[in-house]
Amino acid sequence: MSRSALNCPQNDSPAQAGAGRPLNSAGSWPPAGSWPVEVSIVTPMHNEELCVREFHKRIGAALQGLGVSYEIVLVNDGSTDSTPAIIRELASTDPHLVGVFLARNRGQCTAIFAGIQHSRGRYVVIMDGDLQHPPEEVPSLIEKIREGYDLVKGVRQKRQESLLLRRIPSLVANYLMRATSKCDVHDMGGLSCLDGDLARSLKLREGQHRLIPALVYGLGGAVCEVPTSAPPRFAGKSHYGIGRSIDVLFDIVLLWFQNSYKQRPVYLFGRISLWLFALASVTMVWLLYEKLFLGVHMGTRPPFMGAVLFYLSSLGFMSTGLILEVLVNTHDVVSGNMPYKVREIVRGTAPETPDSRD
Repeated sequence: MSRSALNCPQNDSPAQAGAGRPLNSAGSWPPAGSWPVEVSIVTPMHNEELCVREFHKRIGAALQGLGVSYEIVLVNDGSTDSTPAIIRELASTDPHLVGVFLARNRGQCTAIFAGIQHSRGRYVVIMDGDLQHPPEEVPSLIEKIREGYDLVKGVRQKRQESLLLRRIPSLVANYLMRATSKCDVHDMGGLSCLDGDLARSLKLREGQHRLIPALVYGLGGAVCEVPTSAPPRFAGKSHYGIGRSIDVLFDIVLLWFQNSYKQRPVYLFGRISLWLFALASVTMVWLLYEKLFLGVHMGTRPPFMGAVLFYLSSLGFMSTGLILEVLVNTHDVVSGNMPYKVREIVRGTAPETPDSRD
């Protein structure tokens, strides 16, 4: 496969949204289009003492070769080995390095979120520290996002991980996420480059780092993907097991729910309630017919009990939808979140008069 973009529709350049941008030293937002550095590398580190020095050397060399201002944000996610000491050592000699130390192990998504919130770059690159995301391929993502995309996703080619434990579950999960989100990205997890302002505006919850392309696409962002390689870990052991597939399944269910019926819970639960009510009503009509015309007793028959259960379930689903509607409305008011991303604002101008042209 060529190294050109896999899935990159042409889009207008995104407008820069100020809401997600970092505060400057004065405690105010920098002017639109102003960033302290061009590129922020955000990398979670949990017990990666064998990888962190090599990662730092290679990513620094890659960014220096690109000729951009940059920072490397390494998030120590409660490591119990010498990872924190190595990060401090590297930071003492490298002004580009920023070490973010979490109080305890909070998981990959929380570490990524913390790193993003402490980033200052125009573009934010999210990558692992075990060198399965080759630092030498980061420049290709940065060059592509400069064309005006909101997110450029690296799609891993020729993965060398376990077929049964990693690759097949990944293929199934990515297919389901594409189907539920309508985001045509073939590899949701892994190496990503985002518009910095947009990245800092995302409110990631545990597990949602696997859904970032779908979240950006859902906001109306322009998403693109390019092929990347997938070498084995540089050193150490993987932190992932087959149990992660269960978490991914729940993430997909949540994504489907969030995208269902324009994020209006009452639409989803109301339809379920309506189907249950209709099924219960058809069952009751049949039982009443048999009682009135055939003389069959209905009060103790299993279909009668099932119809009553369906009526109660219908009421429960409708009540759940109404309660969730109130909670969603309250959350939107309190958080001030908008369910869209403005790409461009075009303002009209008054027509010229004959006098104004003189």
